[in-house]
Amino acid sequence: MEKRKLGNLGLKTAPLVFGGNVFGWTVKGNDNAILLDAFLDAGFNTVDTADVYSRWVPGNKGGESETEIGKWLKQSGKREQVIIATKVGAEFAADKKGLKKDYIIKAAEDSLSRLQTDYIDLYQSHYDDASTPVEETLSAYDQLIKDGKVRAIGASNFSVEKLHESLKVSREKGLAVYQTLQPEYNLFDRQQYETTVEPFVKEQNIGVISYFSLASGFLSGKYRSAADLEGSNRASLIKKYLTERGFRILKALDEVAAQYNAKPAAIALAWLIARPGITAPIVSATSVSQLNELALAATLQLSPEAIEALNTASAY
Repeated sequence: MEKRKLGNLGLKTAPLVFGGNVFGWTVKGNDNAILLDAFLDAGFNTVDTADVYSRWVPGNKGGESETEIGKWLKQSGKREQVIIATKVGAEFAADKKGLKKDYIIKAAEDSLSRLQTDYIDLYQSHYDDASTPVEETLSAYDQLIKDGKVRAIGASNFSVEKLHESLKVSREKGLAVYQTLQPEYNLFDRQQYETTVEPFVKEQNIGVISYFSLASGFLSGKYRSAADLEGSNRASLIKKYLTERGFRILKALDEVAAQYNAKPAAIALAWLIARPGITAPIVSATSVSQLNELALAATLQLSPEAIEALNTASAY
């Protein structure tokens, strides 16, 4: 399968990344390992998680996703076959959050312990921390890279201004450089990324791993009315997509999906993969059958006409 560069330090990923937010939440027990094995068997190689996943689930404390991935890495012996991307900075506890140097160093050790590995391939700042100087944050990452505990660093949810400042400090101080950005981007949520982020990351050759790639599931076509949201734990996330433009996008997805004998979700992902500057969208699955449906996106070659139809339907 095609491998794409994640920044400029030699990391290469297949064009879909598995979103580990489901581990310890909607995927539990042996199903974690079954899904991860199936993902690798299908030719993919990157798993994205965060130290706080899945803290939002009642009874969870955070770290559950990393712990489940760590069990799989240990039992499967597949550590060398996979790129592990995780994050730091979101609130793990009242006294565990942000991007101060001491906290990053300690949080990295905690993540390494849960993941049962000696190194993190891609360590990402989960959110900006305006209270911490950029140089302090980057010096922490620089130390972790020199110690062999991190291979590359990335940013998630950063503004272009903050990313620009970080790159400037890295150059001036000779510190670790962000290689990737993780922004929200999908066929519905296009405007902010395309007008502000896309030109900058393409100019700087920064890898892009998009999240909410299926608009919280809306682009799967499963939710087409308010009635479809009843009883769904995604209702609050999807309600905003039930608009005239949203329905127009679903119609276009249905039409293109019929041409390619695929599901709308696979078409939405294939559109992302075909977008210049996008390295690999993040996608989650809770069953092997669902994973197989989504995996098709990596081998679909959408025609210029299909891409234009989707662009027109989703125009903002």
